[in-house]
Amino acid sequence: MATRFLRNNINASNLSYMINKTSWVVLIFSAIAFASPAESKRISREGIEWCDIWISHANETNLPRVLLIGDSITRGYYLAVEKRLGGKAYVARLTTSAFLSDPMFTQQIAMVLDNIKFDVIQFNNGMHGWQHSEAEYRKAFPNFIETIQKHAPNAKLIWASTTPLRPSTNSPPTTLKSASSERIITRNAIALEFVRAKRIVVNDLYTPALGRGELYTDGVHFNKEGIATQADLVTSQVEKLLSR
Repeated sequence: MATRFLRNNINASNLSYMINKTSWVVLIFSAIAFASPAESKRISREGIEWCDIWISHANETNLPRVLLIGDSITRGYYLAVEKRLGGKAYVARLTTSAFLSDPMFTQQIAMVLDNIKFDVIQFNNGMHGWQHSEAEYRKAFPNFIETIQKHAPNAKLIWASTTPLRPSTNSPPTTLKSASSERIITRNAIALEFVRAKRIVVNDLYTPALGRGELYTDGVHFNKEGIATQADLVTSQVEKLLSR
């Protein structure tokens, strides 16, 4: 009966896709298929969305806590930062592909911050959601900051700039096919306006990687040397705030 219902309400190509996926994907796809046109237009996502939350030493209370919010670049240097801050702070990460205006993004932040107290939070969002314009980025960025401040009012904040694409990269990963050096520069400039207005500490991860193709493993991600450079910068900024 369920199959007949689906066949009557979803076209054949969608039905074939659903049958070949796990049940939870079927449910998600069905919800999207039957969503109102306005809702579908309002939320534009990448082909694959992901979120990785990692909270180390979850039950310990003897050291301050640091949260790194970002994407796969942040996830790349997370372990190195955690090692450098060993004995000084417990470091967690919230890394995600969600764009600023996606409700999932602020929900992810709220979920983590409402359940765990952090003393220092470094945040970044700029390397995903290229299907969205820079005008949308500008419109959504204030809510990014406000969400963090609302759910972690006593945390000290650091904004990390989005890193550049590898020089002479003509074929970035599929999910970044609309990315460009110019767009990254624009997004960083937009974010900088808002963080400076709120006197938030700036961690420039863009400039040290600019023009340095030897630091990359592909068009976007970094090798051990690049990760070490970023981890040093992040650790330095965090330590400054922890000492205040």
